[in-house]
Amino acid sequence: MDSLTNSQENKCLEAFIPRGLIGSAREVFGASVTAEGLCPVRIGWTGELITSIETIPAESASDLKLLLPRLIEPHAHIDKAFTWGEAPNLKGGYQNALQANLGELKNRTIESVYARAERALKLSLKNGVRAVRSHVDSFGLVADQTWDVLLTLRDEWKSLIELQLVALVPLEYWGTKQGNSLAIRVAKAGGLLGGVLVPPLHRRTSRASLLKMVTMANDLGCGIDLHIDESGIQPAEGLKQLIHVLDQMEIHVPITCSHLSSMGLLSSGKLSRFADCLAHHRVSVIALPLTNFWLLGRQSTRTPVKRPIAPIVQLQQAGVTVAVGGDNVQDPWFPAGNFDPVSLMSMTMPLAQLAPWQRLGLAPFTTAASALMELEWNGIIQVGSPADFVLLDASSWSEALASSPRRRVMAKGDWVDEKLFISQNSKLQFDR
Repeated sequence: MDSLTNSQENKCLEAFIPRGLIGSAREVFGASVTAEGLCPVRIGWTGELITSIETIPAESASDLKLLLPRLIEPHAHIDKAFTWGEAPNLKGGYQNALQANLGELKNRTIESVYARAERALKLSLKNGVRAVRSHVDSFGLVADQTWDVLLTLRDEWKSLIELQLVALVPLEYWGTKQGNSLAIRVAKAGGLLGGVLVPPLHRRTSRASLLKMVTMANDLGCGIDLHIDESGIQPAEGLKQLIHVLDQMEIHVPITCSHLSSMGLLSSGKLSRFADCLAHHRVSVIALPLTNFWLLGRQSTRTPVKRPIAPIVQLQQAGVTVAVGGDNVQDPWFPAGNFDPVSLMSMTMPLAQLAPWQRLGLAPFTTAASALMELEWNGIIQVGSPADFVLLDASSWSEALASSPRRRVMAKGDWVDEKLFISQNSKLQFDR
């Protein structure tokens, strides 16, 4: 697939890299660039780090493939992935999904959680993902054991995939004694507090719950990631309550709004004012177009033509950090998906009109997602960066997005073997 040279000490390859992901202009000064913004370069690395980036002549680039940094899944649910077969939601719709989810939760076992989460991480690695943020159903009979299982998996996988965990509970749960105990545990584990805020809602009660949650997160020093306004009614009603709370206090922890779907239904003036508020409070946003387009705005006798979706471009223009996530994978909330960020790019293009050959079109899957998750590496390819790549069997963005291409994944300077695992205990094999 690639033009590759190996030695015990130094390795290099030639490939196309998006110009916007190359860190230093000096390293690609005078480089040729394709119409899709791809630069032909030779990357060298020793051990786990990039040691050189050199341009190569355009006439030598005819056989090059597309190289990206390993990508990111900023919003997933690995504890309930692959449960569609057990809890199908054939009618679609948010409430139907919720009921199916709660039914599956009653019969959930620790063994099934481990198997599903491990399968999700294996697929993620195979598809070129280096970090996953997963929301975790954190109430019910197996909640404590679920956290035990996922923290174990997080430790087992930490050398290859960074796993961030968000405790997903009803918002009012954080005001209870049990919620306080869970928050302390989550904070000690380096996790985030989560919750759901969607209309219809009681404003005073919602504000009180939000205030309790944000104050608790501030005191414990852990971030927040809310499911908010995943709805096609009462646009931005949850966001209004959140901003009201944030206006009353000083925030010391990162806050993320996941979904924010109905914000896109606001008038342009209101939308702009809310976007400015989010930027002012340094609140990040994760857009989740696939699940939103599947669940929201359903009408039994017609196709909805006005769809709730986070206004990605308007938020970017206001200075808000915006990532795009895949959300649900083969569960009651969405029957498709496979932890493939390239497929996610392809499906997002017609829904959100994001073009990856534009810097702000690619950022939600790379640099913005890294910033939102506060990852150590921002995804920029430059000397000193990790040699963590995904090499696609495609020579252009169009070719890569036309179908999910074959790929090779590099982690810490070595290609991950296609077989992925050589034993049952998640020990990975590398091509050396």
